[in-house]
Amino acid sequence: MSNVGHLLLAYLLSLGIGWESEIEAQSAGIRTFPIVSMASCGYLLLLGTSPDVAAQSRLLQGLITGIGFIGGGAILKQGSTVKGTATAASVWTAAIIGAAVAMNKFSIAIALAILNIFTLYALLPLKRRITGKER
Repeated sequence: MSNVGHLLLAYLLSLGIGWESEIEAQSAGIRTFPIVSMASCGYLLLLGTSPDVAAQSRLLQGLITGIGFIGGGAILKQGSTVKGTATAASVWTAAIIGAAVAMNKFSIAIALAILNIFTLYALLPLKRRITGKER
């Protein structure tokens, strides 16, 4: 697969995550998640076809740290309530989807995308029932 193909796949796999966040009016949405995934993929693609393991490790460590900073910005504390933790976790997932695509770990990327979207969509009614907050 070409580099452009990798970037497009990373973009498409994270689009559903962004769509769900946009519907729920979160701070990060349909633009943020694909960009995070695509950028993560792009950073790793810069290493070339046979990257030095140490260089790849350093790049992944920096990526994880940077994405944690972005995700932290999505978490808001309002009184005794904390909001945005699922959004922050989803930003991290979008980044690892992009990294997995760049490393040709397509099954991992697809599984992460499916599981994240499932968690956001399918478990939201359960969360609302538990917290007593119906829409």
